Amino acid sequence: MTIQLKRRVTLDEFEAFIAYPENTEKLFEFVSGEIVEVPSNPYASKIAGKIFGELYIYLKSNDIGHLTGEAGGYMVGGERYAPDVAYISYDRQPELAGQGYNPNPPELAVEVVSNASNAEEQRRLRFKLTSYLATGVMVWVVNTEERRVEVYQAGQVAQELDERDTLKAEAILPGFELAIKDIFPPTKS
Repeated sequence: MTIQLKRRVTLDEFEAFIAYPENTEKLFEFVSGEIVEVPSNPYASKIAGKIFGELYIYLKSNDIGHLTGEAGGYMVGGERYAPDVAYISYDRQPELAGQGYNPNPPELAVEVVSNASNAEEQRRLRFKLTSYLATGVMVWVVNTEERRVEVYQAGQVAQELDERDTLKAEAILPGFELAIKDIFPPTKS
């Protein structure tokens, strides 16, 4: 759900808004001057959970960083995002922030599209991609309807992967592989 505002807000206004008692249990993003309440979608959350689970298993054997879910917010440039799944190495940040948004952007952000036909969600996602890439974040955009994953990295051509492909992030997660087909539930005939 987007909080409708008559004008764009500043980062200070965003910080004040999320500090109101009625907002402390909610999750918000600050995207291009807009306050956005992070929507809830059980199916998208399930898909994010599968990716989180695979990354968790990898990181149990390769203890090289922190993994956060959809409630973990990050400062990305002058914005505030809550990716569905995110990873940041111990080298970049030995301990995560205990409150508020993590001061450093993640190295990997996973954004699961909850409604591909929602033009407003797509517009905000494009703004977020720009900020993520400008701060060196690798982004996996998961399209649940088309069962595809778009991979974005600064200075590289975006890739679109389907269920025949495998996700990798060798530079930040050496040896990690996740078959795209394993992200989505089996199709029903």
